[in-house]
Amino acid sequence: MVSSWLSLLPFAIVIPAAIFLKEIMPGLVLGLLVGSFSVQPSLLGGLQQSIQYILKTLTHPDNVKIMSFLYLFGALVGIMQISGGIKGFVEWVGERVKSNRALMTFIWLTIPFTFFTPMFRIMIIAPVMKSILEKMSLPKERVAYILDISTEPVIVLMPIATAFVGFMTSVVAGATEQNQLGAAPYRLFLSSLPFNFFAWTALAYGLFSTFRNPGRRSEVHRDERKQEEGNDLHGLGIKKELSLVQPELWHFILPLFALLVLTLLLLWEDGRERGAVGVLSALSHADATLVMLLSVFISLLLTIGYYLLRRQPLRELMYHFFQGGNEMMTPVILLVLVWALSMAAKDLGFSAFVSSVFGGVLPGFTIPAVIFLAGSLVSYFIGTSWGTWGLMMPLGVVLAVATGAPLSMTVGAVFASGTFGAFASPIGDTTITTASVMEMGLVDYARYKLKAALMCAGISLCMYLGFAYIAGR
Repeated sequence: MVSSWLSLLPFAIVIPAAIFLKEIMPGLVLGLLVGSFSVQPSLLGGLQQSIQYILKTLTHPDNVKIMSFLYLFGALVGIMQISGGIKGFVEWVGERVKSNRALMTFIWLTIPFTFFTPMFRIMIIAPVMKSILEKMSLPKERVAYILDISTEPVIVLMPIATAFVGFMTSVVAGATEQNQLGAAPYRLFLSSLPFNFFAWTALAYGLFSTFRNPGRRSEVHRDERKQEEGNDLHGLGIKKELSLVQPELWHFILPLFALLVLTLLLLWEDGRERGAVGVLSALSHADATLVMLLSVFISLLLTIGYYLLRRQPLRELMYHFFQGGNEMMTPVILLVLVWALSMAAKDLGFSAFVSSVFGGVLPGFTIPAVIFLAGSLVSYFIGTSWGTWGLMMPLGVVLAVATGAPLSMTVGAVFASGTFGAFASPIGDTTITTASVMEMGLVDYARYKLKAALMCAGISLCMYLGFAYIAGR
């Protein structure tokens, strides 16, 4: 299909619909239907196309790995809860963390143990923070914001041992090969890291937010209103049961330790099998998504065995296995809809349309700023950093080569634009997962983060214009 403005229509519907309805899922369904009917403009054809997109996302190997990881990790959290592990850790932290600022500082201190993927970090830290917040005055949005800003912006700046490194290097390699450049992809990726201005700016603002007055009255009241609007009967039996559990710190430490050790070992083994030489190279080349799934699966088996030895009833473990996994079905369904929506936009020529709009003749020093601005708009609407990098990297390298713009800075601008969308978009997987685990309204939480994200993006845009102009003189 020839690319046109119709490729923007599904994404242009999702955000306003979500804001109006105060629910993201109906907006995603509406956007998917609009995109499907644009591809197949008939009643039956449009409905069939919607189902086909959903089925394709459900059967894609990478998507299956992500969905399985989410469910199994939720199951692991569920059995850690009924065994007293989460409660034990919450009490341990509560005895040592005496202030709101100390709690948010603690979130930053967990980075060295949870930096492999954003989803991994959020799934480990968010349930613990949610439990601790029941005894503190901090609003959920505030803590969730610090968690998110210490996740994606940190991980994209790490040159090794994350799920992003291999993908980011691969999109750079594809763009350089397309333009017949002799630059080594990994070296170009490394040289671009200082120019991911949004990540650096967001990190600086996040640290500043951590050490200033952490709570504002309006935020606390808004969070209280949300709790009053919720249905207190939802999950009442589970909450009552968990309140009677005896705290067991080791029931949290040992499963988490097993998960972290297995993750590192399997990352090294998988990378080595893919031809990598050396530990750092192996960690960078491993299939991190598969490794995370395998690690959580093995950890579940070991944890269940350990709990049985500790005389935990098998029936209770199985019930909370499914209870914990089922709690992650909301982000799983939302991700399926986001992936299906992206497929519809691709069939409508989204990439070609964006390239045609922003592919005109521009002064070289404006290219990094233009790429960052365009990529940020794209990433906000599609909610994925990886998708944005795949769409915008070829365009960014083409424009940089054609106009003489700084190549490393342009590559950094592409990565920065995807980082913006992953952090700020209401359909971003980190936003969806954090809001779901912390039991917050998704649209309200995304709106809460947007002000800081736009401020950091504005500063980044000025930095791209200034640095590129100086570099071009």
